[in-house]
Amino acid sequence: MKLRDCAIVALACAAALLEGCAGSQAGVPPPPPPDVLVTPVTQKDVPIYGNWVATLDGYVNAIIQPQVSGYLVEQKYREGSFVHKGDVLFEIDPRQFQAALDQTRGQLAQARALLAQAQAQLQLAIINVKRDTPLAEARAIAHSQLDNDIQAQAQYEAQVKSAQASIQTYEAAVEQAELNLDFTHVRSLIDGIAGIATTQIGNLVGPAAVLTTVSQVDPIKVYFSISEQEYLALAGRVQSGRGLDLLRANSAVPLQLTLASETVYPHAGRIVFADRQVNSQTGTIRLVGAFPNPGNVLRPGQFGRIRAATSIKRGALLVPQRAVAELQGRYQVAVVGPDNRVSIRSVQVGDRVGPLWIIESGLKPGERVISEGTSKVNDGTVVTPKPDAGAPPATGQ
Repeated sequence: MKLRDCAIVALACAAALLEGCAGSQAGVPPPPPPDVLVTPVTQKDVPIYGNWVATLDGYVNAIIQPQVSGYLVEQKYREGSFVHKGDVLFEIDPRQFQAALDQTRGQLAQARALLAQAQAQLQLAIINVKRDTPLAEARAIAHSQLDNDIQAQAQYEAQVKSAQASIQTYEAAVEQAELNLDFTHVRSLIDGIAGIATTQIGNLVGPAAVLTTVSQVDPIKVYFSISEQEYLALAGRVQSGRGLDLLRANSAVPLQLTLASETVYPHAGRIVFADRQVNSQTGTIRLVGAFPNPGNVLRPGQFGRIRAATSIKRGALLVPQRAVAELQGRYQVAVVGPDNRVSIRSVQVGDRVGPLWIIESGLKPGERVISEGTSKVNDGTVVTPKPDAGAPPATGQ
């Protein structure tokens, strides 16, 4: 009987203990719904941008070479400075060219003197012919004397023509000698930045020597290459009227330049031209743009990144990039329904537009997606949504 009584007492205690535990659990309130930040799915037309690596170069790069041979005697510019068209950069020893000019001028003077002498003799011969012609006809003088006068006139006419030809030759020689003397002053052919001199004073230079380079840098050119696939896509969209004509010279599509310091250059550029062919080795086609360069801040040889709009996406659905989660190549967003219950939804993403992502399918305009707090929720979780004041605006920039 004692064992039976003990068993009954033990069962009663266990039942009381279970009843007490159930009562205590029923008295604990459930945790509140987690707070999350949400942003609405917006719909608008946004530009799609392309980004390419760019190299800067002078709009015009003039290689400065002498046109005569001689010894350099002076450098007249400061390396790296701005020079104007016609400024003297170098001077070549002018003495031999001055001597050659003086010699040709003397020869020209001699030719002119010979012309004057021949013209005087010709005038005298003409007078003799006019005087002796009637006398010979009247048989007052021998006809042979008239023949001699006519022969002398023809001879002096030939001397005059020869002297005139010599004068033209020496005039050309004087002009060439003057040019050669002027070429001893090696001038800049453009306005621009003069580079480092590649030769020293005292060196013997000739027409094959490169003395320096002058680059026009305002405006400055940028070279960047797009792939053949990008080119075909651009051309196809332009032909169908759905794209922006980035390939046309002076296109209205502005170019944005980001420098190596990650700063955006404050002036917009324009397309100058597209190359005539695709590079068969790289599979790219080169485009050339131009940017205004006040103050000559940009210099040839710099690198940067070009950003330009290539098309307009009509009625694009936009969400912040941080609202999209990637899992094994699939993209998901957490959508908060009207009852504040979360629905994990698979979506198809498109291009990125700044901090936003274009959603091709899986969402509707106006739906709320969780932009912060997705780690707190699962499918079916009830949440307390709050507007995300820090969400990027759907500007498409």
